[in-house]
Amino acid sequence: MANTKVEICGVNTSKLPVLTNDEMKELLIKMKQGDKEAREKFIKGNLRLVLSVIQRFNNRGENVDDLFQVGCIGLIKAIDNFDIDQNVKFSTYAVPMVVGEIRRYLRDNNSIRVSRSLRDIAYKALQVRDKLVSTNNKEPTISEIAKELNVPREEVVFALDAIQDPVSLFEPIYHDAGDAIYVMDQISDTKNDDDSWIENIAIRQALKKLNKREKMILMMRFFEGKTQMEVAEEIGISQAQVSRLEKSALNHLRKFI
Repeated sequence: MANTKVEICGVNTSKLPVLTNDEMKELLIKMKQGDKEAREKFIKGNLRLVLSVIQRFNNRGENVDDLFQVGCIGLIKAIDNFDIDQNVKFSTYAVPMVVGEIRRYLRDNNSIRVSRSLRDIAYKALQVRDKLVSTNNKEPTISEIAKELNVPREEVVFALDAIQDPVSLFEPIYHDAGDAIYVMDQISDTKNDDDSWIENIAIRQALKKLNKREKMILMMRFFEGKTQMEVAEEIGISQAQVSRLEKSALNHLRKFI
C-alpha cells in the first residue's frame, strides 16, 4: 500500500527516514566529534518523533506547520543537551523537551492573557517549591511557598492556576500497543456514573409496567415539572385524584425497581 503524502512545512512526512538504534548510536558518536552531516541526518531521522508529539496538540486549533517548527526547536535543544554517556534512550529524553517547547509556545500565544505580575509570582513559586523540595526532601504546602515569597496564599494558588495549560479531555495520557487511555477516562462523573446509569435504566423499565394514566401523571409531574393542580386541569380530574394516583404510581415504581 502506497504511503499517503502529507506535507508539513514543505516536508513530505511519508518519506521521513526511520533510524535503527544502532544507527542512532553511531550518529550520536559522530555528532559528539563535530560531524555536521551526522547531525543533519540525526535531526531528519527524528522528525517522526516531533510529528507524533504534535498530534497530541491537534485539538488546540493551532497551525500544524507552526507546531511542527516549534517541535523541531525542542528536538534540536534535546540534541544539543543530550548526554550519550547516560544510559537513557534519546526519545525518552527528547519527548519532554519537545512537549515543553510546544507548551511554552501555546502559553505565550494563548488568547487568554495572564498578567506579567501574576506570571512572575507563579514562576517564583515554582522556584521556591524546587528549593524547598531540595532542602526538606518533601513536597511543600502552598502555605509554605506563600510564606517564603511573603505573599498571600490565595495569590500563589491563583497564579499557579493561571499558568496551567488547558488540557483536552480527549488527550491521550498513556498508550502501550493497545487502546489509549485519555484524560476523560481518569475523571469521575458524579452525574453519569454506573450506579445512576443503571438506576435510570431501571426507572425506564419500571415506567413501562405502569398503566397509561399513572405513567402520564409521573411524566407530567417529574419530567415536565408540572404541579398537581396543573396536571389535574390538563387531564380533567381533581387535584386529590392526581395526588392519589401519583402515590399509587410511585409505590408501583418502587416495587418494580
